[in-house]
Amino acid sequence: MNMRTKDPVRTPTSDDRDAEVLTTAQAAKLLGISVRTSQLLIEGGSLRSWKTPGGHRRVYRADVMALIGQPHSAPSLASAVVVSGSPGMDDAGSFPTAANEAARLDALERSGLVGTAPEPSFDRLTQLAGQFLKAPIALMTLLTPDRQWFKSRRGLTIAETPRSWAFCNHTVLQHGVFEVADLADDARFAANPAVAGDLHFRFYAGAPVVDPDGYALGSVCVIDRKPRHLDNEQKSSLLALAGIASDQIRLQAVERQLHAAQHPAP
Repeated sequence: MNMRTKDPVRTPTSDDRDAEVLTTAQAAKLLGISVRTSQLLIEGGSLRSWKTPGGHRRVYRADVMALIGQPHSAPSLASAVVVSGSPGMDDAGSFPTAANEAARLDALERSGLVGTAPEPSFDRLTQLAGQFLKAPIALMTLLTPDRQWFKSRRGLTIAETPRSWAFCNHTVLQHGVFEVADLADDARFAANPAVAGDLHFRFYAGAPVVDPDGYALGSVCVIDRKPRHLDNEQKSSLLALAGIASDQIRLQAVERQLHAAQHPAP
């Protein structure tokens, strides 16, 4: 039986005299997240904390501000996961999101990618993903509040799914490849309509696509209708393709900035 070590009760010492101490709720307010998400940040080690003699968690304001002030806070905050309901199109229940989901969605809106026409630069990436990884389906996905929209797709006729169907919800929470060898044999995905329904998805592997500020907007991913796995070389290829997609998004952002500088609004 696993025994969890009880946190020691701690009272701040004289060394803490000048440090402002916050409650979990106060930390959540500063971060702009729910109290539950703040608790997850603490439990995950992103925020150091201690218990008062009364059993309440406390954190340092300086640590909270440092977390906010990190220039690439998206990867840091992504380690804290909350479970969100998907409005409108949610046919498969809830899905995980990062603690900084609101900022991620702002970044997605700034990218201007959702709803745009196909682009050869992204279509080449999904074509290569399908070829290199021998997968019948390859996608570049973008995760909106309620949709998983495909900026590029190969081997799939539909242009989007409800957000709650997206295996990429898990991919955007990490830096590496997220892989599920058999979706039907995984409790997280067995009831997903894309697995249990007519699409009959069985295998998934994806790598995050990020914007210039480090926010994961979606993924480059491959899907198969039979269980399998990627070897190390294939995983490296998938990461490289997602990296190229990220570079293309950065290039487009620079081009928009240059255009705005050359053609200022009246």
